[in-house]
Amino acid sequence: MIASSFILASLLAFACASPLVSDNLHVHERRDGVPAGFVQDGPAPDGYTFTMRLALVENNRAGLEQKLYAVSTPDSADYGKHLSKEEVEALISPAPESIAAVTAWLSSHGLSAQSVSPAGDWLSLNVTVKQANTLLGADYWTFTDQATGQQTVRTLEYSIPPALKGHLDFAHPTVAYVIGSPKVVKPFSNALPPPQQNVTSNAAPANCAQAFTPACLEALYGIPTARATQSSNRLAVSGFIGEYASQTDLRTFLEQLRRDLPATTTFSVEFVDGGKNDQSNPGIEANLDTQYTVGIASGVPTVFVSVGTSNPDGIDGFLDIVNALLNDSNTPHVFTTSYGFNEPGIPASIANKLCNAYAQLGARGTSVLFSSGDGGVSGSQNSQCTTFVPTFPSTCPFVTSVGGTQGVNPETAAGLSAGGFSNIFSQPTYQSAAVASYLTKLGATDSGRFNRTGRAYPDLAATAENVAIAYKGKFGLVAGTSCSAPITASIIALLNDQLIAARKSPLGFLNPLIYSRTTAFTDIVSGGNPGCGTNGFPATQGWDPVTGVGSPIFANLKKAVGL
Repeated sequence: MIASSFILASLLAFACASPLVSDNLHVHERRDGVPAGFVQDGPAPDGYTFTMRLALVENNRAGLEQKLYAVSTPDSADYGKHLSKEEVEALISPAPESIAAVTAWLSSHGLSAQSVSPAGDWLSLNVTVKQANTLLGADYWTFTDQATGQQTVRTLEYSIPPALKGHLDFAHPTVAYVIGSPKVVKPFSNALPPPQQNVTSNAAPANCAQAFTPACLEALYGIPTARATQSSNRLAVSGFIGEYASQTDLRTFLEQLRRDLPATTTFSVEFVDGGKNDQSNPGIEANLDTQYTVGIASGVPTVFVSVGTSNPDGIDGFLDIVNALLNDSNTPHVFTTSYGFNEPGIPASIANKLCNAYAQLGARGTSVLFSSGDGGVSGSQNSQCTTFVPTFPSTCPFVTSVGGTQGVNPETAAGLSAGGFSNIFSQPTYQSAAVASYLTKLGATDSGRFNRTGRAYPDLAATAENVAIAYKGKFGLVAGTSCSAPITASIIALLNDQLIAARKSPLGFLNPLIYSRTTAFTDIVSGGNPGCGTNGFPATQGWDPVTGVGSPIFANLKKAVGL
């Protein structure tokens, strides 16, 4: 079981050395009004208790980013020289005076907190609504998500003492309003007969487009079927919102579609926030993610990390799973997630903090992959959108965003593939030339609907339509970039296996490699991702915000990484 709580022994000592912070409050974060998709029901009950998280300012975020790029850029002298847990924490741990100031502020209100991150940059405490309103000068209300009917307690603004500026980054939950759940997989189709196991040609035949199987993907992308050999190589799959991965369905999947693997091949399970893996209640998403990691990354040790459902909108789980991974002395070499949010629902403060946590994983040698989403340029908006809606965490520049393709010979862009430009994160240098070329070709199309200077996504793509899975003992088809991410993660895991066997470092943060080695990918030049009453972005020659640089070619990737 992964721990999700870490006691900071020196917390009280710092508090004793700091004067109490004045309660002369200044507004720290504010929403202009109730976000679209939510209804303000009424004041939250004073006695309602919830977990508050306090994000402390990191000591040297710029230094972490510098180190990340140094170890992740192929032409760098430090390429592959990933940082240790202790080296990353030294860059991120808050200054002692920050811990002292925040702890003294809490103490003056009769409150105390514990650290819930290995670097000590996250504190957690249980508070009542009355205590939270007093502490933050806030006005907590109950809001209902119209799409799901779920209720949540939030405020439209909150304040902190001026003396905490530069010490306290933000408090949560406050002004984050996430629409719907973070799940992105498309529904399971009608059951179909078990698909064919084998594809004998080097190129995937046309009938693979009707039902993609591991054999189809092996032919399409040149994925090896030989079992991995390195026990230190690990692939982690995240599970949220009560999605459980069935061991029985995995066995059915392998018995039919990977007969060259022992049917007993499986995954291990770890838990965060009281997560579980209820075998009587399997989930389509969790089955897809585990079947297309275990069933593609042959022999790579795979762990399903199940996050509890105590928080309705999923943000807390995203925070806790990454901190749990960072607390491990040996992080997984690949971490894949098939969930995401509309970026407008996430305050920039939380988005930056999470993105920085993914940078920490990358600096330690973990490739972090996310599905780009399934709403084209409209995200998961339920109402008409006048501007394009990016998806987070795909917009984080320190993760690899995976878009979707469809068909074979040739692959084309899947219309569902989310892609576009962030309104929070600026465009990183590693992709600036590729994006500039695309924008020149695009011209003034949809001008004003997206941020031309934002982080552009996805970075690459893989199959996202008509993917065969086993679910409750039957085979059926699913669609979505939830298919693309585990497929791509498996390819990276197999490359890592060969790198480790050759006494080389695992790949870690992928994006500088991807944009500097584009010949390792099949360029997707047709299709688009419509939404918001538009045709969306068109796929073109070179990078595009539908399929990135294209789909992976395993043999070319081997050459690109020096194998």
